[in-house]
Amino acid sequence: MGVAGRSGRGLPAGRAVRLGRSRVHPSDRAHSRPEHRFLINRYGMGFDEITASSLVKIGLDGLPVDEAHSDQPIPVNPAGFVIHSAVHAARDDALCVMHTHSLNGIAVSAQRDGVLPISQQSLFVLAALGYHDYEGVALNDEEKPRLVRDLGRNTFLMLRNHGLLTVGASVADAFLAMYIFEAACAIQVRAMAGGGDLLRIPAPILAGIQAQAAQVTRGLGGALAWPSLLRRLQRHNPGYDR
Repeated sequence: MGVAGRSGRGLPAGRAVRLGRSRVHPSDRAHSRPEHRFLINRYGMGFDEITASSLVKIGLDGLPVDEAHSDQPIPVNPAGFVIHSAVHAARDDALCVMHTHSLNGIAVSAQRDGVLPISQQSLFVLAALGYHDYEGVALNDEEKPRLVRDLGRNTFLMLRNHGLLTVGASVADAFLAMYIFEAACAIQVRAMAGGGDLLRIPAPILAGIQAQAAQVTRGLGGALAWPSLLRRLQRHNPGYDR
């Protein structure tokens, strides 16, 4: 699990906010330089241990670019690096990438029909969703072009038999997208467990859902809820931003 994206206050929040029974790992593109460099959580650290200063700045080659660490072996999740670096290299608008291995997300990713249009949350996802077939643990650079192709210009990507991925122009946007993605999967798992016939939402309603989402958030996207989430994080994990 992981998150990657542009450096800035709030990135470590991804490590503390739980989505169901999963936690996210982020990568965040460092915005002060034009090169492709991004921040990612240090492998081997518990998510409740990660702070802003513990994040590792790496390049697309997976090597640290911080001169203070250039001669030290800094562990970075190799599978997380392959996934996050592929997206950051291909999508300049994806300043934050989040990837989770939640129980509900994996359960739906293993279902042939994927996300079903059975809830309001699912419609937000279906409006910008891609699917990527499982190829084993993501350690092979040859998988990158296929992953990028399957993501396309979408916000949401379901990694078959693996988990969920979202991208955003900010940490707030990527997090809100992941929260909705996880909620849609949790609702679907519970609805199917009930054993009754599922009532699908008509396609014409899906067609206008993105405009409705922008109206509900007043065009702010994830930024509408983000300040409140940071205040909550400060209450429960003071010092996360040090």
